Amino acid sequence: MTNFTDNSKGNDVDNYLIKLPEKQRVTLDKLRKIIKTVAPEAEEFISYKMPAYKFHGMLCSFAAFKNHCSFYPWNATTVEQFKDELKDFSLASGTIRFTPEKPIPEALLKKIIQARMKDNLNKSKK
Repeated sequence: MTNFTDNSKGNDVDNYLIKLPEKQRVTLDKLRKIIKTVAPEAEEFISYKMPAYKFHGMLCSFAAFKNHCSFYPWNATTVEQFKDELKDFSLASGTIRFTPEKPIPEALLKKIIQARMKDNLNKSKK
């Protein structure tokens, strides 16, 4: 089985962010801080070559691309649950695409992360 988690030195989230263009770096660093504020117990690591977070299972991750950034709540149901509030963003199964010029609003991000935390806690109780 392939292990997509890379915790080797030099591949941490700080190094991921430092390599990005400034607008993406600033935007994703803010996203990172929101995740850490809402889920301070979450484990931060690199998975699939992008920053990711675990909280009683996979919580979320994010990545930068040439023309956009993506936030992954690791659950297509969560994206569907918030689709009305995310109507101004490009959505795919388990993916929310945004740009540095038009990031996901902080209050909405917090709600999505909290919903994912609740989902994971409910799954871990079963």
